[in-house]
Amino acid sequence: MGSRADLARMYALLDGHFGALHWWPAEEPFEVAVGAILTQNTAWTNVEKAIAALKAKGLLAPEALFRIDTQQLAGVIRPAGYFNVKAERLQSFVRFLREGYGGDMERMAAEPLPVLRDKLLGVRGIGPETADSILLYACGKPTFVCDAYTRRILLRHGMIGDHADYRLIQEMFMRDLAPDVALFNQFHALIVNTGKAFCRTAPNCAPCPLRELGAVRGRRPGQRRDSR
Repeated sequence: MGSRADLARMYALLDGHFGALHWWPAEEPFEVAVGAILTQNTAWTNVEKAIAALKAKGLLAPEALFRIDTQQLAGVIRPAGYFNVKAERLQSFVRFLREGYGGDMERMAAEPLPVLRDKLLGVRGIGPETADSILLYACGKPTFVCDAYTRRILLRHGMIGDHADYRLIQEMFMRDLAPDVALFNQFHALIVNTGKAFCRTAPNCAPCPLRELGAVRGRRPGQRRDSR
């Protein structure tokens, strides 16, 4: 497993390259939660189109999403892909929000982190990554979001083994970093941008800011364990 020093070096290299990223792009917390569900298995550019369509039809509000017919909602969010499934997941989240918190994101965010995380994981269609995205970016809770880019980058730099799952990777970040919302926000955004720009399926290592980290770990920057 990577050490505290490894993560600090990784952050410094990425932050120096990308600068402040100001992620998550949204006007208010409910939009963040909707985006976290819509972004499952699709590119963010597609999510932006779906959110724009929801806004254009006055649907980006808990009560509006609760009352609209599921098939109609699926048609509106079609650009996000898997639209039938995601329409059901959005309405499952909205029911959870209405029944537990009167549709109020601030009331939901007032819950203690462990309690709210467990509750979110009980909502149909919300897994660890989506739950943590809502907790961090919509509720301002200090939890680290791990995604496919996180695992790929850590694997390729020898900071985790092939057996590492979501829980183990998240524990590494939360053990070795201060529980700071702004830090977790920026670090995850840096990882996502690195994955998109450099650590793709076929990695582009030469210009990657983490090439120095690869050398420190005793591995050629182009050498990798992971091919996905």
